Amino acid sequence: MPICLFRLIASLAFATLTAACAGSPPTFAQPPRISLPAAVTMPCRLPVLPDPATEADLERVYMERGAALIACDGARRLAVEALAAERSLSGP
Repeated sequence: MPICLFRLIASLAFATLTAACAGSPPTFAQPPRISLPAAVTMPCRLPVLPDPATEADLERVYMERGAALIACDGARRLAVEALAAERSLSGP
């Protein structure tokens, strides 16, 4: 009767392995994190006109505001790219 003994040993081994796995809590891996560049975390500051504004002030602030908007949009793009990269690393 070696076959019956083999079945008994295999059944006990399978039950032991299953019970050992069922008793341990599941482990979850932390999703990968990407550090954001410093430019992304800084608030966007837009220049404003001084109280007694002249036409020269208007032109100066118009140019400064355009440059600030471009920098702000670049920082926003960096944040979006970092988020997309982080999500692609964590899987579907």
